[in-house]
Amino acid sequence: MDGTKRINIKPGLRVKIIQKQDQLTGKLTEGIVRDILPNSPTHRHGIPQGDNVKVRLVSGLVGRVKQILADA
Repeated sequence: MDGTKRINIKPGLRVKIIQKQDQLTGKLTEGIVRDILPNSPTHRHGIPQGDNVKVRLVSGLVGRVKQILADA
């Protein structure tokens, strides 16, 4: 499923994210979505087309969704 659209992301989904420090290596981290960041449906800079949705996982890690795996 597409991780670039906010409408596809919700708390409880199992996803793979890329953390900022892993952008060069492409290392993905798996976890369950706790929050979608930012919390508002719009952002002052807008959300560029194709930009992955930023989330906080239950583990507390923050990153951009690259892949949606399944509901938890």
